[in-house]
Amino acid sequence: MAQGIIENLITQLMKLPGIGRKTAQRLAFFILNMSEEDAKAIAKAINNTKERARFCCQCFNITDAEICEICRDEQRDRKKICVVEEPSNILVVERTGSFDGLYHVLMGAISPIDGFTPDRLRITELLQRVKDNGATEVILATNPNTKGEMTAQYIRELLKSFNVKVTRIAYGLPMGGDIEFADEVTLSKAIEGRREL
Repeated sequence: MAQGIIENLITQLMKLPGIGRKTAQRLAFFILNMSEEDAKAIAKAINNTKERARFCCQCFNITDAEICEICRDEQRDRKKICVVEEPSNILVVERTGSFDGLYHVLMGAISPIDGFTPDRLRITELLQRVKDNGATEVILATNPNTKGEMTAQYIRELLKSFNVKVTRIAYGLPMGGDIEFADEVTLSKAIEGRREL
């Protein structure tokens, strides 16, 4: 019976990205040896996240309120909008401490072969924010790969009719890489060295 419980936990852990059978097995036995209090805290955090997490109505970051903490922060420069592909990208940029503006999450990148056409992304909402908020700079921080470049070029073309400076993060990031896996120093340099498109 105990073997079935452990096997079920291993199977569930393998559903996480990058977790194979060996890692899932190690994690399952680690959880088994944790204090009951710590194990329950992890389970509670997962439950709370699934029950309360939602998207910010302005930038589409993950939050537990209608408007996220970053959008509510009056100290941030409301004239700069950093456009990223996924909410997880915001965490990485924020860790650098080099950006004080607002964000806009596209919820993906243009990839017709995968069914991600521009109308499936939050591009219309971005254009509306730029128009309504009088943004002076839009920083395109999409991933430095084919999809990210295609998305950045598409948005740049749409923003030509606006009176806004459009910049692209510098290539401190390797081509073909993902922002989510960049270290703070590399990403900080990429933001500092952004260029106008």
